[in-house]
Amino acid sequence: MQAGPIVGKLGRSRLKGHRPAVLWLTGLSGAGKSTIAGCLERHLNALGAHTYLLDGDDIRATLSRDLGFTGADRVENVRRVAEVAGLFADAGLIVIVCLISPFQSSRRMARECVEDGEFIEIFVDTPLEECRRRDPKGLYAKVAAGELANFTGIDSPYERPQAPELHLTTIGQQPEELAAMVVAYLRQAGILHVGQELQLPGA
Repeated sequence: MQAGPIVGKLGRSRLKGHRPAVLWLTGLSGAGKSTIAGCLERHLNALGAHTYLLDGDDIRATLSRDLGFTGADRVENVRRVAEVAGLFADAGLIVIVCLISPFQSSRRMARECVEDGEFIEIFVDTPLEECRRRDPKGLYAKVAAGELANFTGIDSPYERPQAPELHLTTIGQQPEELAAMVVAYLRQAGILHVGQELQLPGA
């Protein structure tokens, strides 16, 4: 019996009803990446989109639990996440990645893990002082107390994206509003069908 054709990305995407994409949220610790990503995933699920969220904290506790926070380890962490995101994109999903990913070279490498047009860099732009003020995990306080070294934005560099597909400024805007901006971009880019109507959970 002859085997049929291999099911490819196009076939899987047709079943999903949308194009695959990697939405890569980068920004300082405390910028609001995870909060926006959670809102975004709820929005997309309400549209019937198939998503998967890769959050930096979860990755550090599982896939990258053997890595530290040296420059080399940060690069390796991004590489691992990028490879996983590429596999999910090949399965036809919209992958949401929340990762500080401080180096431009690493983000370029992540872009190269998927096809042209599938990688969407989203810069969650929050000033360092505002991130310090929020400090949701108490990390900036630990840095100030000398308990934490190699912290991005303090004693380890963060290289701001030069030409992200989306630049989200969080000051004065709510996470739901910012998530809606991403959805609007996905419609415009043809990743989501324009005719799909957004129905928010609980609406």
